[in-house]
Amino acid sequence: MRNRLAALLMALILLVYLVLVVQRAILLIASGSGVGIAMGLALILLPFIAAWAIGRELLFGARTEKLVKLMAAEGTLPADDLPQRASGRPLRDAADADFPQYKAEVEAEPESWRAWFRLGLAYDASGDRRRAREALRQAIRLYRGEQRAGRAAH
Repeated sequence: MRNRLAALLMALILLVYLVLVVQRAILLIASGSGVGIAMGLALILLPFIAAWAIGRELLFGARTEKLVKLMAAEGTLPADDLPQRASGRPLRDAADADFPQYKAEVEAEPESWRAWFRLGLAYDASGDRRRAREALRQAIRLYRGEQRAGRAAH
């Protein structure tokens, strides 16, 4: 819940920033100089790219949170019993020792969003954030495909 509030606060701050930047961009474009127009156009374009990226991350977070809740309700989330550092992050050696189990699960069931999600959690525990996000995105794609197939069957 705390992370969600922080993300929403950041999105609100971004919105205020966008309004202020667009105002400055309009002033630069209205100046009529070539450099002013170019800077004004850049000021309009770049914040919207940033807003798109933040929106994408918020959507990713909401979708992963939904899958965590589903798996928690099913009892299919892996146990959070790895030894931890003082920061709360799992000890990498312990996480790495558990990793082959989750990789084998995906290899055995490559169409299982649950297996991909657990693999993503294992990558994250091992400190490989890039692969963790890839695995979680795959889990989301598979889940959404399963949902579409379920709706089409009805």
